[in-house]
Amino acid sequence: MHDSNSLPTGGATLSRRSFLASASAAGGALVLSFHLPDANAAAARSTPTVFAPNAYVRIGADDSVTIVVALVEMGQGTFTSVPMLIAEELEVDLAKVRLEQAPPDEKRYGHPLYGIQVTGGSGSMPAAWKVLRQTGATAKAMLRSAAAQTWRVAEGECVAANGAIRHVPTGRQLRYGALAAKAATLPVPKDAPLKSQADFRLVGRPVHRLDTPSKVNGTAVFGIDAQVKGMKFAAVANCPVIGGRFRSVDDRKARAVNGVRAVVSSETAVAVIADHQGAAKKGLAALDVQWDEGPSADFSSRLWGEQLAQALKGTGLVTTREGDVDQALAGGAQRLSAVYEVPPLAHAAMEPLNCTIHVTPGRCEIWAGTQAPARAQAMVAEALGLKPEQVTVHSFLLGGGFGRKLDVDYIVAAAQLARHVSYPVKFVFSREEDIQHDAYKPYFRDEMSAALNERGELVAFSHRTAGSSVIGRYAPQWVANGLDADAVDMAGSSYDIPNKYVEYVRHEPPKGLLTGNWRGVGPTHHVFVVESFIDEVAALAQVDPVRFRERMLGRNPNALAALRLAATRAGWGESVGAGRGRGVCVAEAFGGHAALVTDLTVAKDGSIKVDRMVCAVNCGLPVNPDGVEAQVQGGLLFGLTAVLYGSITFERGRVLQSNFHDYPPLRISEVPQVQVHIVPSELPPVGVGEIGTAVVAASVLNAVYAATGKRLRTFPIDTAQLKSA
Repeated sequence: MHDSNSLPTGGATLSRRSFLASASAAGGALVLSFHLPDANAAAARSTPTVFAPNAYVRIGADDSVTIVVALVEMGQGTFTSVPMLIAEELEVDLAKVRLEQAPPDEKRYGHPLYGIQVTGGSGSMPAAWKVLRQTGATAKAMLRSAAAQTWRVAEGECVAANGAIRHVPTGRQLRYGALAAKAATLPVPKDAPLKSQADFRLVGRPVHRLDTPSKVNGTAVFGIDAQVKGMKFAAVANCPVIGGRFRSVDDRKARAVNGVRAVVSSETAVAVIADHQGAAKKGLAALDVQWDEGPSADFSSRLWGEQLAQALKGTGLVTTREGDVDQALAGGAQRLSAVYEVPPLAHAAMEPLNCTIHVTPGRCEIWAGTQAPARAQAMVAEALGLKPEQVTVHSFLLGGGFGRKLDVDYIVAAAQLARHVSYPVKFVFSREEDIQHDAYKPYFRDEMSAALNERGELVAFSHRTAGSSVIGRYAPQWVANGLDADAVDMAGSSYDIPNKYVEYVRHEPPKGLLTGNWRGVGPTHHVFVVESFIDEVAALAQVDPVRFRERMLGRNPNALAALRLAATRAGWGESVGAGRGRGVCVAEAFGGHAALVTDLTVAKDGSIKVDRMVCAVNCGLPVNPDGVEAQVQGGLLFGLTAVLYGSITFERGRVLQSNFHDYPPLRISEVPQVQVHIVPSELPPVGVGEIGTAVVAASVLNAVYAATGKRLRTFPIDTAQLKSA
């Protein structure tokens, strides 16, 4: 299951899980509650009708099976893969399962890896794997006991299949609905046995996604589709300068627009509220707004880059020190140094930021698609001077998240505007507002050094990196001893190198410039830098790039298996022809491993056509292989968009890009042939939503080098540098 969106492991770990189940006969239904560390045990016991924190199963007297999913669906397949785990153990037909979205509740629905209620960090499958299977197995055990007592037979003679319990000797059968009330009165067994993988009938096999039909027929409801009685519509303008403030507005022309109801403002924004979106947008365009541009009106991308370079002249936090890098560099037979830069990037999800909010005395109600519903609840409550329980959040499908909707700044901003009126207001932020006020992937600068011995072996690797700490802002409780583990994730590589050094210098941009989670965060950044530099070192050693990597992965069999599978399926070593190049990249992220081989063509004018991408993923047992393939495909194309076109640039404190004409997504005609291969494995599953993005940039730029002999150390690709002489 993909969770595009990027959070490192923090708080509780899977080894600290605990299981709590309780039953209720109310309404003739069997209900199981599941409790994980950092949740509120008393609350779980007092509200047994809720399955917390990830999901609960409810079996009704009418034979209905309802699974409540605490993770949100943003295109990654959560609403299919999570129910699969419960349905597998419970022995029910997945097609007959009803799904419900869990409400926000940080205590009972906190993610078992993170301790807070979020969907991100490729963490849903690892968190759900044993927990939710155990839930289904426990329910099944209780139903078997109920049937055995009803028939007065040995429990071992009763088996579950297709939503019913069958007595093997006599062939008698009772549906789950008929057993629910009795099962709810029985004691809850501890550690109900789980099925062996050999007995799986559902998990590990391709399954059509449960949310596809509604998305095809148009009945699926996303945040932007929310309808609330009496609601009006708002168009919003934030201060165009980062860190700037609202000063004043002449709204006479706007109020003259037919349908405009109100003009409201906050410290940083102004909004026009109207009967329909068209009137709101027309009214917004008619405003004469004066802004206080603040202290960052001279900020630029050039200045940001200079600040990062200056930061690296100082010292930071040493996160890896193995062997003696200085001595190995000094004594190397061949040495190499390089500087890489990775630009800030926006998310630009197809569904723009939106939410519907109704603020009344002592209450606030929110309708939104968010990756962090409890965070929205808490932060809106703080902004409005309310208690969290006075804020209700209704979760909807997300039309893309990629980590942007882990942040809730836009929901808080909308609440501060909505408090000025008495009716519900739908806020749909324009594409321009979305792109120019994003929580951007941080700008990083990296200084790399390496040394080879006389045999062409990499013996020294040094990586000094400077950039923003996303986790330091988002979840400072996860920063241990000043270290944001995500900021250096994969900075030291997966390779066996005897002398290795990694240093991180934290440097934050001006206040008001938000940096955030962007589909992979640390691994996406560092895999590009490290794997591009490893390719440079391989070229210096005059060793084939795949072979060079293979001989350093002896202690990392999972990465090695992915590399060999991708190379084999891509036909590595075969001639690709003049003007064409083939590049490789290996990544380790969120517990999984992947390798990508990219074939591309560089024309004489420097333009690039990516012809084929062959990716192998080693992700443990794939719960839904179709879902894994789709996740990786999406991640590859998301990453390809960034390496070809991605870059947010600043001038005079403003973001220059504004819409898809100057921050374009990959077009259908540009999509290469994509092959995804899954390394067979019986290990527990890991997430795959972000690793596909992480492998792209290095693979593509390494292929550019193979085709042209020109080494690029940043992106998006400057095709002018690739023109033939």
